[in-house]
Amino acid sequence: MSAFTVRTARPADQAPAYHVCLKTADHGRDGEPFYRDDPDALARIYVGPYLAFEPELAIVLEDEQGVCGYAFGALDSRAFYARYEKEWRPRLCAEFPMPTGDPSSWTRAENVHSWYHQPEYFCPEPYEAHPSHMHIDLLERAQGRGHGRRMMEEVMTRLRERASPGVHLGVSVLNAPALGFY
Repeated sequence: MSAFTVRTARPADQAPAYHVCLKTADHGRDGEPFYRDDPDALARIYVGPYLAFEPELAIVLEDEQGVCGYAFGALDSRAFYARYEKEWRPRLCAEFPMPTGDPSSWTRAENVHSWYHQPEYFCPEPYEAHPSHMHIDLLERAQGRGHGRRMMEEVMTRLRERASPGVHLGVSVLNAPALGFY
């Protein structure tokens, strides 16, 4: 049985964390076949900003093969999204133009590129009760062993230490294992 370690993410973890995002990009399943035209499309939303803006709330799971999961948090979702709007999204929009033509013909990556231009942010109400949010993904080899719970608990502990009263997260209804987990 392989040994797994949970630790604070480091700058060198960006590429492996982007890979985890890709390998879970199809509602928890391997998204690589669907993102061949831009493997980092989703990670630019769901990994990069967390590593850049909230590194103290970014943890990774690794084993002898490398990074196999991550859990990220944002203390204040509104502040996080405001920073994303000001510092992150303009570069994405400049580098990846809004797709044109019939949206039903877009690739999955082009669909994500449209999100760069027209993002949707979710903050539950009453906001003051759950201002923080989390994001978590684990490769299949790390699932079903309690690592997800351990990582979520670690991020929630770090959020509590920063006086967060509550946390929220989103999950795809097509990701049955995640729905069962939560």
